Amino acid sequence: MLSVEAIDLYYGASHALRRVSLTAKKGEVTCILGRNGVGKTSLLRAIFGLHPICSGHIRWEDRVLNGLSPHERARAGLALVPQGREIFPRLSVLENLQTGFAPLARELRHIPDEIFTLFPVLKDVLHRRGGDLSGGQQQQLAIARALVTRPRLLILDEPTEGIQPSIIKDIERVIRALAQRGNMAILLVEQYFDFARDLAATYLVMQRGEVVVSGRRQDMDDVAVRGYLTV
Repeated sequence: MLSVEAIDLYYGASHALRRVSLTAKKGEVTCILGRNGVGKTSLLRAIFGLHPICSGHIRWEDRVLNGLSPHERARAGLALVPQGREIFPRLSVLENLQTGFAPLARELRHIPDEIFTLFPVLKDVLHRRGGDLSGGQQQQLAIARALVTRPRLLILDEPTEGIQPSIIKDIERVIRALAQRGNMAILLVEQYFDFARDLAATYLVMQRGEVVVSGRRQDMDDVAVRGYLTV
């Protein structure tokens, strides 16, 4: 289980996260909701070690992550699919997938067949450059690259952003299948309410760097949560 305990994060004098706590269990999707600029991505950066926290603790599988570098967290089983995908446009699809080998032991440095079962379109475009793919294909590639690392905690930042509806359905199917296996915790940051609601086992809503509402999906007040997301 991932446990984030009362963390604070600053950008200079700006207090970006204020005593934020959450848990994410294996076999479940935990959704983080909120408008732009409320601290969602800052929270993911803190969990992955891309920005230091000032107080609190981050624990994963009974190990305290505070002070570990991003590559050490990747070796501990964390994988991040960043907002905007951040694939390598001049590398081929195959080469992009192979960058996921970095945190793996040598004997694990191969692409599992499952990747192409989940994302069959990637098998057809293996030798095309990443930058030549559509936005939806790039998003699938970004998720597949993260899965190559064999994560036990998969962190997705706005995976539906700028994606056509048919690909959103494919991504939803993949996330649901990964969660149902029971050996992976999934942390999903999302603004597309229906997508997040349908996948979530638990959720939390952020505003001004704080968690203002949280709970189990079955107890969610859809109208109240939507109110936090509208501009």
